[in-house]
Amino acid sequence: MADIFGMMKQAQQLQEKMQSLQEEIAEMEATGTAGGGLVNVVVDGKGGLKSVSIDPSLAKPEEIEILEDLIVAAVRDARGKAERLTEEKMKSLTAGLPLPPGFKLPF
Repeated sequence: MADIFGMMKQAQQLQEKMQSLQEEIAEMEATGTAGGGLVNVVVDGKGGLKSVSIDPSLAKPEEIEILEDLIVAAVRDARGKAERLTEEKMKSLTAGLPLPPGFKLPF
């Protein structure tokens, strides 16, 4: 019976840590770049786009299609970085826990 109470306490502690970690992740920022730094974007920890910065040299009408492609590439780069940061934070939280293979948190 003591094992059940111990497991429940561990689950509650994990839930509290998860909530704290989710708040920390939401506040993180990742910057993505494309075109050798001509286009920069910043996303939050959940992948939401926060800002876009475009070098003025790209604002030529004949280069709009290139500019659009670079923005998409920069957003993908930033989101990938944010996902990796999130994975690192989650690994540190769940380190040592006996979770089954493929089990992902949050539920």
